[in-house]
Amino acid sequence: MKFQEFTQIMSNQGFEKLADIARELGVSPQAINNWKIRDQVPHKIAILIQEKYAELNSNINFIPQSQSTGEPNPNPYPSPYGYFEEDTISLWEIIAILKKNIALILITPTILCTFTIIYVLFIAKPVYTSSATIIPAGGESSMGKMAGMAAQFGISVPGGGGQKMVYPEIIKSRTLAKKMLQKRFDTNEFGKDQTLLRLLTYKNEEPEVGTDTLIINGMEAFISSVSVSEDIKSSIVTVSIDASEPKLAADIATALIDELDIHQKQFNTKQAAKKRIFIEARIKDVNVDLVRAEESLKDFRTQNRKYVDSPSLLLEFERLLREVEVQKQLYITLKREFEMAQIEEVEESDILHILDSPEIPLSRSKPKRSLMVILAGILGLGMGTVLAFGRNWYQNEKENGEV
Repeated sequence: MKFQEFTQIMSNQGFEKLADIARELGVSPQAINNWKIRDQVPHKIAILIQEKYAELNSNINFIPQSQSTGEPNPNPYPSPYGYFEEDTISLWEIIAILKKNIALILITPTILCTFTIIYVLFIAKPVYTSSATIIPAGGESSMGKMAGMAAQFGISVPGGGGQKMVYPEIIKSRTLAKKMLQKRFDTNEFGKDQTLLRLLTYKNEEPEVGTDTLIINGMEAFISSVSVSEDIKSSIVTVSIDASEPKLAADIATALIDELDIHQKQFNTKQAAKKRIFIEARIKDVNVDLVRAEESLKDFRTQNRKYVDSPSLLLEFERLLREVEVQKQLYITLKREFEMAQIEEVEESDILHILDSPEIPLSRSKPKRSLMVILAGILGLGMGTVLAFGRNWYQNEKENGEV
């Protein structure tokens, strides 16, 4: 039985709305909607309708009530006939809904893709990324220096393999970011010789907040523009900088590496100076002890010229001689360390080896136009599908008199 024929029969009985029809037949409104979508009423339902309403519809073939009990049922089609209810939507019903709302499903991603294209072409500001690769000088032997340098940035480096995460943490530290904000750069948009603080915060406008707030905002903006990764096996560190202009990104990356190198050189020089001062003080103390030991040995020899004939005097002599030798070796070692500390204090050796210098990027890294448009299209198809089913549900509810 076709759905139109079914509704005509029910209309003749005074049931105009689908909700009323569902209550009369003891089925769910969703089942009625499914029949409508398929334009087909289940055969057993058609038989029951003919049995109940055939005498009132001359155009319907009468089906004998062979299974009639003779007793009227106050609800001829109660829930025992629930196996006629089709609460779930079949694949064909889904296809029918999608086909009916194909225009809505296609228009939604088209509109979303159009807005995305306008955004990435005319609204979104381009971002350029410049990268550099560096490797710390000295390898694993520099662990102590790296740990001390990290401590200046407030970073705790545990023993063992702590070096692996030292440079990334230092590069993204607030201390280094604060120094970078004082650097000046040339830009096409904001002019030449502009501080990084201005480029990252108030730009061409007058600042609306105090200097302290500007610095905090600037540090956060700078740290968010820096990406650092480290190869665990080789200890090679890759630093990437995002900026609004290609040359600006390369200049900031170069300045960041230079500032990191300068800071570590200053740290090493300061540590060497502390070491030299300590060794110098120790040399004076050891020299006093050496002179005292030598004087004691001299006095012993003067007072005991025949000490070789006495076992006790010979033992005392060997003890004094050993003390002189110990103090002498300690003095020699400290003098050697003192000379090395003086050299470390003034040397200008490279702390960082630059494997790949920062270069001016040839194209923008963000936004990724093609990817954003594709994602917008996929999202639009999903939204269109949801809207299609929502629209179908609303129409069914409206026909059922529920809204």
